[in-house]
Amino acid sequence: MRFLTVKTEVYMEIANEKKIAGLVQFLRKGRTMTGRFRLPMLEEQAYEYLLAAYIMEVQIRYRRFIYNGFVEEQLKQVANCLTANTAKFGIVLCGGCGNGKTTMLKALQNLVRRLEILKPNLSPNAGHSSDNYYSFTIVNAMQIVQIRKTDYNKFCKLAEADILGIDDIGTEPAEVQDYGNFIYPIKELLAMRYDAQLFTVFTTNLEPKEIRQRYGDRIADRLNEMMTKVVYRNLTYRTENAQMADSQG
Repeated sequence: MRFLTVKTEVYMEIANEKKIAGLVQFLRKGRTMTGRFRLPMLEEQAYEYLLAAYIMEVQIRYRRFIYNGFVEEQLKQVANCLTANTAKFGIVLCGGCGNGKTTMLKALQNLVRRLEILKPNLSPNAGHSSDNYYSFTIVNAMQIVQIRKTDYNKFCKLAEADILGIDDIGTEPAEVQDYGNFIYPIKELLAMRYDAQLFTVFTTNLEPKEIRQRYGDRIADRLNEMMTKVVYRNLTYRTENAQMADSQG
């Protein structure tokens, strides 16, 4: 009798699973899952493209590119973030000043533009309209504050950008007063990007605990869900002495 009971319970469990799966399919009709931005290539190829883009960004600033273990690890992590099949849809580049975070951000922007990556569900014959390809916008955190105060429509367009790079988060005032009301531009923008599941990359000199203290638990938890953290532990590249030390080490 016990055997029959167990078989019945297993059958009911399977039947319920099928029923729930059918209900999920029913409720999904008319809705589409947001496609995660990814580079259309394997991780090894993405590493090579990123390395070339990074070298180019250094060269156009009339600096000497230095390849070391730090750069290699950072490029590998970013390449993995941009090709792996995960639920993440963003990258935070964090660490001290002058160690290549903004260079990486600009290299990634140039790479996306040059590759002309079609958005999901579009065929190669979709045409050459710029709207069919991923765009990559970079804006400084201080500029975001000013835009939020002076042009809310432009602020909303930033929030809807295909891929948004935010440079130097943490250098801007956390709150600003606008006609007597306090507003929180970066918190607003990140929340909007999270809700829309849009790919976001930002650089910061803040430690993770400082991000939580500055922007609150709600934003910090959402960043943990949406973003992969790449930590820059190397020293600054902005002084000639540092470059000489790196090249000799």
